[in-house]
Amino acid sequence: MEKHELEILKLVEDNGRLGVPSIAKMVDCTEEEVQAVLNKLEKENVIVSYAAVVDWSKVEEQEGVTAMIDVKVTPQRGVGFDEVAERIYRFPEVKALYLVSGAYDLSVVIDGKTMSEIAGFVSEKLSTLDSVISTTTHFRLKTYKHDGVVFEDGEDDDKRIVVSP
Repeated sequence: MEKHELEILKLVEDNGRLGVPSIAKMVDCTEEEVQAVLNKLEKENVIVSYAAVVDWSKVEEQEGVTAMIDVKVTPQRGVGFDEVAERIYRFPEVKALYLVSGAYDLSVVIDGKTMSEIAGFVSEKLSTLDSVISTTTHFRLKTYKHDGVVFEDGEDDDKRIVVSP
């Protein structure tokens, strides 16, 4: 990948709302060159999606429950973890799925309206899969930082140090 392509990729990752004219100025390319790079990266699935980071705790009646579920599975001969991972990520509740190292094999992130809904997903859908040996569920209590964005309460906007004689 060429240097200007990497620069464009990093800019879009940091702010998916940047327009082509702005990106062109920042990387010293023409708008046509930037658009061609973006089209190429989208076609190659390097850029998979453009997304906003939303602080749902500030939206009335929309706050739900997010759970991170550690899953231990038996890998399948010839396909490893891929087959069971595909079965898991096809559930509509699954927001993210990662193959991880350590005591567990997969880390599943799901969103639900209530803790009971999450419990139902784990007991009725996830744990019933043949390859799943065990699960451990963790509930998100508060978000401090997500995708590089710091979530602040905004209560203490004045960051100055108090100086007294």
